[in-house]
Amino acid sequence: MAESTVLIVDDESAIRDMVTVALEVAGYRCLQAENARNAHALIIDENPDLVLLDWMMPETSGLELLRRLRRDELTAKLPVIMLTAKAEEDNMIQGLDSGADDYMSKPFSPRELIARIKSTLRRQDAQIQEEPIQVEGLLFDPISHHVSINGKALAMGPTEFRLLSFFLSHQDRVYSRDQILDHVWGGNVYMDERTVDVHIRRLRKALSIDEHDRFIQTVRGAGYRFSQKLVAD
Repeated sequence: MAESTVLIVDDESAIRDMVTVALEVAGYRCLQAENARNAHALIIDENPDLVLLDWMMPETSGLELLRRLRRDELTAKLPVIMLTAKAEEDNMIQGLDSGADDYMSKPFSPRELIARIKSTLRRQDAQIQEEPIQVEGLLFDPISHHVSINGKALAMGPTEFRLLSFFLSHQDRVYSRDQILDHVWGGNVYMDERTVDVHIRRLRKALSIDEHDRFIQTVRGAGYRFSQKLVAD
């Protein structure tokens, strides 16, 4: 199996070198960029499997680069983990809302970072069901990676796509946040349960056309479910 390539984007060379050493020992090929401009050029030229992206950089921030990547069809599904000194919950939500697949605060454990990289890449490679699923006007096609409502194509990030795939394959059953993390993000992943809430909110926003967001239901004290039935909890 070919080694995965990870692009490390950080304006501090000491952090880039530290992460590079840890990842190379774990079997990854590493690329480095000290700013967003160089990072974008490497992404286009080298097509890395995953990007570790610092938030606070001079000129163009990591968050701005992330948003640019998500707007471009060629890089919209590129896995991105944000590494940042911004540890507040609002910052985490902003990063995830902008399309990050995961979010780690500095300082961080190299072992935890490697675990998160493995989990993110496993999710990227995971096989999903291949038959299209239709629920009322909602059409989910895993082969073409296309989701539409009444013929209108939806803009949806890779994590929301996996989350919707899971819900559509497990309708009318309630899942806790821990269970959703396990099924959608993978076992042994170090993530906060609040991450689920952020992506549920983003999925509902994507499905809001003709009120299809009503299918994603909150079950108080239990978790979430996808159901066409309107059930009071």
